[in-house]
Amino acid sequence: MGSIASYETSAGKRYRVRYRKPDHGQTDKRGFKTKKEAQLFLASIEVSKARGDFIEASRARVTVGEWGEQWLAAQVQLKPSTKLGYQSIMRGKIIPRWGRVPLGEVTHSGLQAWISEQVKLVAPRTVQYYHRVFSMMLKYAVRDRRISRNVAEGIRLPRIVPRKHGYLTHAQLHELAAYSGTDRDLVLFFGYTGLRWGEVAAVRVRDLDMLRRRVSVEQAVVEIGSALIYGTPKNHTLRSVPFPAFLAEDLAVRCQGKAPDDLVFTAPAGGPLRNRNWSRRTFSPAIKKLMAAHASLPRLTPHDLRHTAASLAISAGANVKAVQRMLGHKSAAMTLDVYSDLFDDDLDAVGDALSAAGDPSVVGTPWAAQVETTAKVTAFPA
Repeated sequence: MGSIASYETSAGKRYRVRYRKPDHGQTDKRGFKTKKEAQLFLASIEVSKARGDFIEASRARVTVGEWGEQWLAAQVQLKPSTKLGYQSIMRGKIIPRWGRVPLGEVTHSGLQAWISEQVKLVAPRTVQYYHRVFSMMLKYAVRDRRISRNVAEGIRLPRIVPRKHGYLTHAQLHELAAYSGTDRDLVLFFGYTGLRWGEVAAVRVRDLDMLRRRVSVEQAVVEIGSALIYGTPKNHTLRSVPFPAFLAEDLAVRCQGKAPDDLVFTAPAGGPLRNRNWSRRTFSPAIKKLMAAHASLPRLTPHDLRHTAASLAISAGANVKAVQRMLGHKSAAMTLDVYSDLFDDDLDAVGDALSAAGDPSVVGTPWAAQVETTAKVTAFPA
């Protein structure tokens, strides 16, 4: 056991706790205002040693700024765009406020107050990103035995109101494609395959199987500043996605004269597609024309073409597992969460099917006669 001793300061009496660490080295902690506080601290030390989760106080003195940089350096498995996002939040938001605070002095209440402040400044989803990065950094500190627990757990976060997806019908998708000029086939490819922007921009000639009408999604490209970085698709999931037969001829024209590793879809000058440039040059003018003709349509973005692909696949009878594989989601549960509204009509179909199959006129009543006969035999045995 340790010991507790009092000492005098200009602010009054204080208490110091002396105790032994698991390696038998002696250390102390001072500054307790009451003897009870000192006793509780000493008791917690003894309990942590008994449980084997003792953490040396000096390890928690590293600041959030120092530890945040160490955590960022350890994220070697992340895609460049993801790591850039974490770095932006850590250096732009977390470190300016928390950089000089030791890890051991970050409290749940203090973090909750900061999160509540951010709710007034940025969108709810952005606040959740801030919390996620902070929590992952603290979790890494727990694993390194810098702190005993992650105080970011249980923080109350703002609720995100999901944005209603924009879905186009077959006719509207073809109309949008017609407004897109030479990129007509590209709009249809987006709208019928559901590939993400970075996946479409990285499709090579050898990724297209014209006989099976499939595109192999093996890589994706992300834009970081002016640089284009090619890597695996999101979730590192490779997949094969069908495309409609009416696109085969247009895709064949795109591939003429190109080598197997050349990109299928390119900018007008021949270089790689860039999201902002394409949106400004092609998609925005085309979508304005479409919305002028269909006033009920919500404001759409290029990513809504992916939602349209999901909608058209489901309306064509694709089950949730097929849509999951098509879109490259981690699980069918995620697909159901994202597109639950598209499956609402299935409930009506289930009700109709049960009504048809369970109707008394279909089921009949032979079983009723059998039950009555069995009851008579049981009541009046021969």
